[in-house]
Amino acid sequence: AALLLTTASFAATAQDAKVLKISHQFPASQNDEGDFRDRLCRKFAQEVESRTGGKIKFEIHPNSSLVKATAQFSSLRKGALDLSLVPLAYGGGEVPAVNITLMPALVSSYDEGMRWKDAPIGKELNRILEEKGIKLLTWVWQGGGVASIGKVVLVPEDVQGMKARGASREMDLMLKAAGAAITSMPSSEVYAAMQSGVLDAAVTSSTSLMSYRLQEFTKNLTTARDKTFWFMLEPLAISTATFNALTPEQQKILVEVGASLEPFGIEQAKKDDERAAVVFKEAGAQVHDMNQQQFDLWRKVAEASAYKDFAERVSNGQELLNMALAVEQAQR
Repeated sequence: AALLLTTASFAATAQDAKVLKISHQFPASQNDEGDFRDRLCRKFAQEVESRTGGKIKFEIHPNSSLVKATAQFSSLRKGALDLSLVPLAYGGGEVPAVNITLMPALVSSYDEGMRWKDAPIGKELNRILEEKGIKLLTWVWQGGGVASIGKVVLVPEDVQGMKARGASREMDLMLKAAGAAITSMPSSEVYAAMQSGVLDAAVTSSTSLMSYRLQEFTKNLTTARDKTFWFMLEPLAISTATFNALTPEQQKILVEVGASLEPFGIEQAKKDDERAAVVFKEAGAQVHDMNQQQFDLWRKVAEASAYKDFAERVSNGQELLNMALAVEQAQR
């Protein structure tokens, strides 16, 4: 009878468990090796499952295997997808305000980016996103570099005549203003584009530079180790429809576990900035670091192109820019 009872209670537990799906575009990881964004999702799933006593379980779908890279944002909004670790700027077509999270030369360090969270800019971003059906659980900022099959890219004039990929409308506007020809695509498509010569240069996160093996074609890498014009907010996010269907206790657990993984995200992103330099050097690329003076030149181009466009095109765009710049000024 005891055995029957145990089996029955197991069946009941399995029935009671809520299974949530996490989708992302990045390669799968193995234990402590591989893309940290996939590892972050796995850590989150494990900890939430443990803390809810198995009441919430997760299926993780890497490599855009469940939802295409560019469709994840809208799938979250509609409640068609539970969770995603997603570059917010991919949603700029639907919610233009989110493009501030990949605004060139706006965020200048991980510390500055993370201080957005509790500043007015972070509160406003959360409000905008939750109104549109998305709740942020883990703030993950990533620095990025420039992989070039030709000359090094350190100052704006270096991209003149290059076919480049920037990853957001605003990043593209800055590169275009500096003289580049722009081709838009998700980072998961960059490898084939560089291999076939469709792209001369790709700007993407340090992690993606390695995960998508761009060192195979790169002659010159500009790293994110010192300064970079490319910082992106790529959080673990949940559909508000999914979140609202959970009990208050379960919601609390998801929020707490999400926040607890932020130090891991920052640490791994910084490690990848360093690791990318090693990986590309070993593959034969010349490795370069951007300095403050070079960063300032990019900001001038960004202000006249991307910032201007954002302020004119996005409702409360100038206000959002001012809020973001206030975080930088507060640290001086």
